[in-house]
Amino acid sequence: MSAERYILVVLHTGRRDSVEAAQSVCEKLRDAGVTPVIAPLDETDRPEALDEFGPFATLGVEVSVYELELVIVLGGDGTILRAAELVRGSTVPLLGVNLGHVGFLAESDREDLAETVSRALVRDYLVEERMTLSVRVKVDSEVVYESWALNEATVEKASRERMLEVVIEVDGRPLSSFGCDGVVMSTPTGSTAYSFSAGGPVVWPSLDAMLLVPLSAHALFARPLVVGPDSVFAVEVLDRTPGGAVLWSDGRRMYDLPRGARVVVRRSPIPVRLARLHMAPFTDRLVRKFDLPVNGWRGPSDRD
Repeated sequence: MSAERYILVVLHTGRRDSVEAAQSVCEKLRDAGVTPVIAPLDETDRPEALDEFGPFATLGVEVSVYELELVIVLGGDGTILRAAELVRGSTVPLLGVNLGHVGFLAESDREDLAETVSRALVRDYLVEERMTLSVRVKVDSEVVYESWALNEATVEKASRERMLEVVIEVDGRPLSSFGCDGVVMSTPTGSTAYSFSAGGPVVWPSLDAMLLVPLSAHALFARPLVVGPDSVFAVEVLDRTPGGAVLWSDGRRMYDLPRGARVVVRRSPIPVRLARLHMAPFTDRLVRKFDLPVNGWRGPSDRD
């Protein structure tokens, strides 16, 4: 007899289409002899949305994260970020089904749900590793907070009417000090998220790199930076910052930064693993997700 199989289903309980999709997925998994596992509720969930599911296993209670074969994520990029948080430290891959808007991290769309589950059941997918960031906050020489990020770590001003005063450091050397709304430190995966909205470059996920993008900086030199994977960023919150600052990791985990705090960001040794059904070029994903115009393209010639 084969060992029991567990697949975690992570959904956005605030959306009816996500709840209905999760019900369909759980039924298909049960019919195939696979045990569906539901993530524990967080503060944004509606418990009543899960009442229609009937009995199910719960992650961390009946099933350990290390027993999971796969995570099927139903929602947008925010739901995928939550799923990555739930299984952090394990090797289980995430398979996203986009029910949101852009859904850049998702692998398929709602209309492909049945095929997605069928391929998941026979393990017909490849796994791609995405680098993540290690985030550490120090006050003087003491580490007061640690976190991680798949997309980005952002130091932002805490008061809307006040400016954040920072010094930027790369590889232990000061680069520039300025007033700003914030500083985004991103992975290639996050280059199409907050960093992109702030004017940063799009970086192909096959490239190991880190990005730093100032937000509304009052400085002559405040351009986006791209450095190698072994570099280290640091952002120091200067004592003259009047309204304080906050640190956000993937827009999900927040920490209040006192004046004088030092935020150190480097590559984390723990990647996030994404299950891929379609190994199309990243260029095609950009065109499809952002609906980019490619009219007039003739394709490569024999001499290319």
